[in-house]
Amino acid sequence: MDQRTRRLAGASAALTFVLVLLGVYTAAAGAGLTCGQRWPLCDGAVFGLFPANVPSFVEWFHRLWAMITGFVVIGATLSAWRGDADRRVAGALAGATLILPSQVILGALTVTRYELLILVAHFVTAFAILTLLVAAAVWAYRDRVDLPARRRQAALLAVALLPVYAVLSPRLLLVYSPGVQVAFYAVGMAVYSALVAVALTADGTARALAAGSAAVLFVELVAGRQSYGATGELLMLLGALVAFAASAVLAWRLRETRDTKASAGGAASGD
Repeated sequence: MDQRTRRLAGASAALTFVLVLLGVYTAAAGAGLTCGQRWPLCDGAVFGLFPANVPSFVEWFHRLWAMITGFVVIGATLSAWRGDADRRVAGALAGATLILPSQVILGALTVTRYELLILVAHFVTAFAILTLLVAAAVWAYRDRVDLPARRRQAALLAVALLPVYAVLSPRLLLVYSPGVQVAFYAVGMAVYSALVAVALTADGTARALAAGSAAVLFVELVAGRQSYGATGELLMLLGALVAFAASAVLAWRLRETRDTKASAGGAASGD
């Protein structure tokens, strides 16, 4: 695979990660209903091409970042299919590109028709695109890294960040302000991406543990966009604890596997 495609795949995943966080902040700050509830134009100069104030700028910048990200994703897909990219990389990028139009439509509807079902669909679709792009990036770089070491590092990252994720959980200990929401999703998405990477490159029990933990995080991150009471808060905490326990076992198993292989290699060298 050529370096250009590999870099575009990585850039697509990184830009989409930031885009989701911008979307979270835009909604949390109430900026999604600015721009006079117009789309794709806003409420400022040049017939609404630019924003009129700071809240409108937040929404306008979110749209601008989404447009740039979309072009990079399309560019990565074209580069993958025209070059000698792994089929999995090309397929994941193509899947993300095919979903993009529906995400654009849902993004427009969140402005013109601010309804719960549309908001949930918009977020789930964004997460589906992010997952595909993380998969493309993982497959694109898997031959360029020490895979066993990276897998264990990803598992350890999940173990380290999940307590922070639990503390930031909606309305558990902190006021769920826009800043806290962005921090919650940044940490949660980092853990989710790390677990997806392990699930895509491991096998057996390690894959099951990583995939299960990632699924729990996915459900919780979708639920984090909703309003709920004390029972919901406890369920969110329980989910974080389950993901933490599974990730800890995952890190231990990956270390055990690596140590076993290292011992086997040492014995073979001694022979």
